[in-house]
Amino acid sequence: MVALTRPTSASVIATPEDYAECRRVMLAASKNYSFASRFLPESVLPHVEALYALMRVGDDRVDVSCEGFASPLAAIDDWESTYWHAFRTGGSGNPVMRAYLDTALRCNIPSEVMAPYFRAMREDLTVTRFPTFADLLHYMEGSALTVGRAMTYILGVLPPHTTADTLPYADSLSIAMQLSNFWRDIGQDFRINRVYLPGEDLARFGVSEDDLGQGRITPQFIALLEFEFYRTEKYYLHARLGVHRLARGRLGVMTALEVYRSILGSIRRNNYDVFTRRATTNRAQKLSLALTAQWRLAAARRNTGAYSAPSAT
Repeated sequence: MVALTRPTSASVIATPEDYAECRRVMLAASKNYSFASRFLPESVLPHVEALYALMRVGDDRVDVSCEGFASPLAAIDDWESTYWHAFRTGGSGNPVMRAYLDTALRCNIPSEVMAPYFRAMREDLTVTRFPTFADLLHYMEGSALTVGRAMTYILGVLPPHTTADTLPYADSLSIAMQLSNFWRDIGQDFRINRVYLPGEDLARFGVSEDDLGQGRITPQFIALLEFEFYRTEKYYLHARLGVHRLARGRLGVMTALEVYRSILGSIRRNNYDVFTRRATTNRAQKLSLALTAQWRLAAARRNTGAYSAPSAT
């Protein structure tokens, strides 16, 4: 990797309008993320919105529109070039990039944190199946773990803990949240030729891609989902034990954990129909989950015993 000269925060010009654009992007794109962000301190909220917007703009270049570029790959290359140029020069012509650069410098987020994200965006163009769960984890290093890692820098860590020994908990939360989204969107993703259920798991439970295409909710499919839910819950359990380490925003993070975890229960209430029904959580349920998050946070402070991060099996 080319060595970068890290500009000082004084050299970055990010206006309130730049951060306002990031907020607009987040509010338009994610109801769950936006709800949980309300429980974050005002001092960090603009930085969280800048992080979300940076990744959303990139994702949209793959999934929604690459207008103005020769191809989706060219659009991704341009966004990555814009990113590294901003860190080299201390400025950008893009409002979202200016806001994120300002955030990264204020919160000491290493520029290299986002490198796996750009790799994952390129994989989105050609990789639509994952033979093993380990393959899926490799993909999520870029598509999800970068978020949790950057968030750890934004929120800070209470001593005697360090960022390095807190990142594994952030990784677990990022994995759990993205897995929950994958299981919710099985039908929608299949219609755009994406299957995030690992091939080894489909084979193990006797579920075919034809079953997915036809929307068959068989006992085998339900058993497969429950297996994936159990795997996902292990990541939530590990993540929960690390939230108390954060210096700020603990309630917001725990609320996000509970809201995304509730997707699994919603799928069950929908009788595992991830093909014609979308697992959702209404406002009253989310408020109840925020109260649950408060209780979980208190419990996590009392229960700081060792629980190792789940393996790739």
